[in-house]
Amino acid sequence: MKRWLVLSLVAAACAAPLVAQSGAPDIAYDANADLLKLPDTIHLGEAAGVATNSKGHIFVYTRTGAAHSSVGTSRTFYKAGSRLFEFDQTGKFVREIGQGVYGFNFAQAVKIDPQDNIWVVDQGSSNVIKFDQDGRILLVLSRKPEAISVRPGARGGGEGRGGPPPEGRGGPPAEAARGAGAPGAAQPAGGGRGPAGPPGSGIPGDSFVRTAGVAWDKDGNIYVADGVATGAGNARVAKFDKDGHYIASWGQRGSEPGQFNSLRGIALDAQGNVYVADAGNKRIQVFDGRGTPKAQIANIGTPAAICITPGAHQFLYSSNSNDSESLDNGEIYKLELDGKIVGKFGRAGRLPKEFNMVNAIDCRSENELLVGELGNWRVQKITLRAR
Repeated sequence: MKRWLVLSLVAAACAAPLVAQSGAPDIAYDANADLLKLPDTIHLGEAAGVATNSKGHIFVYTRTGAAHSSVGTSRTFYKAGSRLFEFDQTGKFVREIGQGVYGFNFAQAVKIDPQDNIWVVDQGSSNVIKFDQDGRILLVLSRKPEAISVRPGARGGGEGRGGPPPEGRGGPPAEAARGAGAPGAAQPAGGGRGPAGPPGSGIPGDSFVRTAGVAWDKDGNIYVADGVATGAGNARVAKFDKDGHYIASWGQRGSEPGQFNSLRGIALDAQGNVYVADAGNKRIQVFDGRGTPKAQIANIGTPAAICITPGAHQFLYSSNSNDSESLDNGEIYKLELDGKIVGKFGRAGRLPKEFNMVNAIDCRSENELLVGELGNWRVQKITLRAR
């Protein structure tokens, strides 16, 4: 009898998260799927990134077409494929920023910092590019790889759309520097390069591989989620000062606390805690600013886009985005910062108020969101109704 009781309690404990997920209350909401007004000669494409500035202007980083590749003597020069657009607060087209920029290859995210600078994260070039409000380039993190596979499954550089990227960008095997890059491990100062550490830890510095996202703390320190791929390439968070000098990094591939498998987004709260969408492990991990693990948030599907609201009472939004092969799931969760689910809304689909492969959420306002979709080639404005 006692053994049966223990087993029953264990089973109940294991089942509780699933009940919490399926029993999350639905949040009523409205959607405007026709917000952005583009010129007749421009089409949006996959809306990989969306963000707003202090004026309410909307920025969209979008995958708009085939990239161009030219083969030189030792490098494959790969350019185009993505564009950055600005709209006013009503959705009227304002301008294009950075047309023809070398690092615009395969859009991943766009973010606006507290000074209204525009940051572009590109998965293809592995660059993070900072623009000022006038569209001038101020800072570039990472270097575009020497070779990028431009055909799915092509052999070679492997750091673009096809093929698995090498560990640490061609660094030596993990055994050459066991323990480097792990949480708490010492790192060279000043952005110096060192040998590769365990799988996914990368080379200390800004040698990114398929960059996922960028965020900042109140001191302007820069945090980069480095490693979209599952099972290959980098799987870490890298930290830099406001001028782009390397401070430290943490993470490697795995499923233990402090390890990652496919980072999809990153955000910071007002206390400087770092939230990372660890999609391959179906969780959001929370760290302090030094990379010490603090908490894990699970039972919200596969987190892809994440966003934290401003204000005294902050909330966390996370999309359980469907993949390209199905229209399963697709809802977006609203959570307290401790992981308690407030509610959820939406489902996968192709109609207004439905979502198809959400890759970006802007939540500058708690109850007004902008949602960027890859599958439906659009940005929807979502208004949550008061309960």
